[in-house]
Amino acid sequence: MTKTSRLAIDVGGTFTDVVELLPATGELRFDKVATTPESPTTGVLDAFAVTGAEVGGIALFTHGTTLGLNALLTRTGARTAVLGTRGFRDVYLLGRTDRRVNYDITHRPPEPLLERYDTFEVTERSLFDGSVHTPLDERDARRVAAVIAERGYQSVAVAFLHAYANPAHELRMREVLAEVAPGVAVTLSHELSREYREYERTSTAVLDAYVKPIVRRYLADLEVELAGRGFGGRFLMTRSGGGAMTVGTAREQPVSLILSGPAGGVIGAAAFAALIGEPNLITVDMGGTSLDASLILDGEPVLHQGAEFEGLPINTPSLYIHTIGAGGGSVAYLDEAGALQVGPRSAGAAPGPASYGRGGTAPTFTDAALALGYLAADVPLGGKLVLDRGLAEKALSPVAQRLGLSVSALARGIVRISSTKIMGAVRAITVEVGRDPKDFALLSFGGGGGLVAVDVAAELGIPTVIVPPGQGAFSAFGMLMADVQHDFSRTLVSSLAELDPADVEAAYAQMAGEAARTLEAEGFAASMSRSLDVRYAGQEHSVTVPFAGLSTVEEAFARLHERQYGHTMTDPVEVTTLRLRATGAVDKPSLPLLASRTSGVPEADGSRPVYVSEEQPAVPYALYTREVLLAGDEFDGPAVIAEHTATTVIHADDHLRVGPHGELVITVGAA
Repeated sequence: MTKTSRLAIDVGGTFTDVVELLPATGELRFDKVATTPESPTTGVLDAFAVTGAEVGGIALFTHGTTLGLNALLTRTGARTAVLGTRGFRDVYLLGRTDRRVNYDITHRPPEPLLERYDTFEVTERSLFDGSVHTPLDERDARRVAAVIAERGYQSVAVAFLHAYANPAHELRMREVLAEVAPGVAVTLSHELSREYREYERTSTAVLDAYVKPIVRRYLADLEVELAGRGFGGRFLMTRSGGGAMTVGTAREQPVSLILSGPAGGVIGAAAFAALIGEPNLITVDMGGTSLDASLILDGEPVLHQGAEFEGLPINTPSLYIHTIGAGGGSVAYLDEAGALQVGPRSAGAAPGPASYGRGGTAPTFTDAALALGYLAADVPLGGKLVLDRGLAEKALSPVAQRLGLSVSALARGIVRISSTKIMGAVRAITVEVGRDPKDFALLSFGGGGGLVAVDVAAELGIPTVIVPPGQGAFSAFGMLMADVQHDFSRTLVSSLAELDPADVEAAYAQMAGEAARTLEAEGFAASMSRSLDVRYAGQEHSVTVPFAGLSTVEEAFARLHERQYGHTMTDPVEVTTLRLRATGAVDKPSLPLLASRTSGVPEADGSRPVYVSEEQPAVPYALYTREVLLAGDEFDGPAVIAEHTATTVIHADDHLRVGPHGELVITVGAA
């Protein structure tokens, strides 16, 4: 069978989104199915089935999953041990000094993934320059490996001192473990991070080891199921740093999947920004369980050299994404003081909001949106799920009665609280780091984004909201844009003035050779970009500067430091880390142009009463079907625009125009 179509599937907490691209015509098909937490593979196969595509005809399958993240959130990962250098057994548990303990009485250190009973030390030691101070004691290594086998550990993280400079002892330890404890999954710290900072590198290795057996089992099961259905195309996974990796790499480095869920949306947003000529975007992705906010600056996503999970550092590149518990399934409740709260607890996929009719009884954001009139039973979610307004109001009633409110007034309060939380997430990535939200357009997507985007923009003074085509499955669309990506780094702490160009070029040449071999083995030609981490002498944190030669570094660093921190200094400049990103390009889909209307104006499908306030309990909002709108169509609010995967709401004084690719461009407060 000729392989032509491309498929992307994004597994979220409540829904699994799927996008199919038919390259011959450029047609994109968006859809949703329910996530199946009890059997993750089932939900993915359901997503394959809903497209109607022949599995054997799929040339490229790109997948994003929250499996590793969920294992961490619920602390249901593998039983894991960590091996360190003798004398450094407690690196992981001691962590790093946090000054917040001096002034924040609510601060609590991150909860580790293992106990001291699970930490081991092996006699060996390398120095910071890679020279061997104490050779690996193989008898000691075998003794520790035997204990690990005897205790039944499923996974081991090996993080020896200065292994970033000389990995020989870690490599030999893996061989010993394979001989003595052959059933144990092994993670070597230097294979994830070739950088200094022992605690961060150890934490990254532990996180990887903790989810590795679960991810490996899931991917193995999925590959078997797909092969049985005739799939023979390329299988990629999205990664936290904004690219993709082969499924083989994902099995060996699952830590790169932990924060990959929201990455697809940011990748898609960067591509969409270039398409529509909007280089600066705030992205808001509201799904069923959470909301992810991020930035596109000058057409590029913001990348951090490192991330955190609940305070535990992950020393790999990651997109800058701020996540809060505000989604369609976020539960509304009264706290101990009797005040109304929304989230972070979610009804999830099972049982889901009360209005789903699947046994849920807790009131949620979706139930509130239905009670207000934003959603309705006559427009099924995802074209299949019919909402029950009676069940929604029944779930909302007990809380409304306790507060002395009508059900509609409570629903309005729930939506406002959610909007306020989302505003806080947007402020965290803009105002709190010195950026003005008014300088951006707001790109809203996800199943719930269109319900609140205009409210959030109005409160923050953002003039324009843009809703892309297929907004409910836009993160899956972004996955189709993801190139295969590998990041390499080498620690090289030196004053910029004293840095030897020959040492720099030698380090880059070594990384480039490794990158070329890796991508060639995966079937890609490599394109490479170089950068380095630079800081003022005495600083803790660095700025990543594109590298085109040592003569340009200081000027580029000053410019970026001014942009990120608002000032520059006269202190000496030093380099800490050399970085190389290797990319294997995949063919990018392009959104087709939408047909323009040749005569007449867009016709509403009637109207729906929407509760605005006690004084305006039934304001008629015009109803439009997005799939019948054409490029250039315009109309004023108030209106509800329903589509297959989501709903968008605009209010009085807002103006909507349909862009050339079908994007909804909303001018907030146009009147």
